[in-house]
Amino acid sequence: MSDVSLLPGQTQCDWEWQDDAACRDLGPNRFFHPAGERGEERDDRDEAAKRVCAVCPVRRACLEHALRTHETFGVWGGLTEDERRELRSARL
Repeated sequence: MSDVSLLPGQTQCDWEWQDDAACRDLGPNRFFHPAGERGEERDDRDEAAKRVCAVCPVRRACLEHALRTHETFGVWGGLTEDERRELRSARL
């Protein structure tokens, strides 16, 4: 679960990047897999999400948010939870 204590405050400017997100009206199913999904189905879901992220104008802000708040599920900023975990480890 995300560490909500790391979330930015209620300042509007901290969240404005979401208004321009390519995923804004797509719903969560493409970005968050159901519990227990593995193999090709999960890979396909992740790749579909990454295609959306690849053309997103706020990809960097999204990824930084996910890294800062330790988002533990889903594709954020074009990276899966495993890829973000590796990136955080590499930054240490």
